[in-house]
Amino acid sequence: MADFDLDAYFARIGYGGPATPTLDTLTAIQALQVASIPFENLNPLLGLPVKLDLESLQAKLVGRRRGGYCFELNGLFKAALEAIGFRVTGLAARVRWMSPPDAPLSGRSHMLMQVDLADGPWLADAGFGAHLLDSPLKLRAGSDQSTPWANYRLTEADGAFTLAARVADVWRATYIFCLEPQLTADYETYSWFTATHPQSLFVSTLIAERLTETTRYNLVNTRLTERGRDGSAVERTLTTAAELGEVLEAVFNIEPPEPVEAVFAKLAAN
Repeated sequence: MADFDLDAYFARIGYGGPATPTLDTLTAIQALQVASIPFENLNPLLGLPVKLDLESLQAKLVGRRRGGYCFELNGLFKAALEAIGFRVTGLAARVRWMSPPDAPLSGRSHMLMQVDLADGPWLADAGFGAHLLDSPLKLRAGSDQSTPWANYRLTEADGAFTLAARVADVWRATYIFCLEPQLTADYETYSWFTATHPQSLFVSTLIAERLTETTRYNLVNTRLTERGRDGSAVERTLTTAAELGEVLEAVFNIEPPEPVEAVFAKLAAN
């Protein structure tokens, strides 16, 4: 990983701790990345390419005020962890968020990681834009786990793990995954489908999310929601391109790849 600029990455997320492969480091970096580098899908929405090579990821997510979706965010996260010295295996999941329990399984469209530490494997994920995770989770089925932001549960059946999050006192499945290692070519295929298929949510709907220590910010098209850790929520609808631009700038620290008027017009046309 000599071509990964770890110092630049640390500066981007505001990390000043030791570069050692420990749980404390993993936990701190995941929390800082989801707070500093937002989930956003402006490239697929605007018909722009999504590049997953390391040089492109660093240029976009570290060198510019941009975010990305799971394959970009976790691709960068994985590279950073490997540069520190973590043992990381890339995995892939089938998203279940907002799907009825009896809905057919979808294709693999999400990247996550297994990180092996001295006490066993951990699930690391800095890119699930529907419900960003603020902390790694022990990759062990059968017990509930709490993070500063949420409660999670992992179950396992026939080699497949289901991650569920407790939302408003209801357990909601997020995604299903197996422990089969994924290749770069696998992610390129999944990402291309996700970024280009006409029925993909990411080509028709603007989604942005950022999770700080105090607030979860969600933007879906023109609806901005700010949720506190106490369960409080404030929503508002953005009615002009100027308002959208202000939110992208001030809330998500995003500089759009095209004028914000073009982004707003794309939303109005859908």
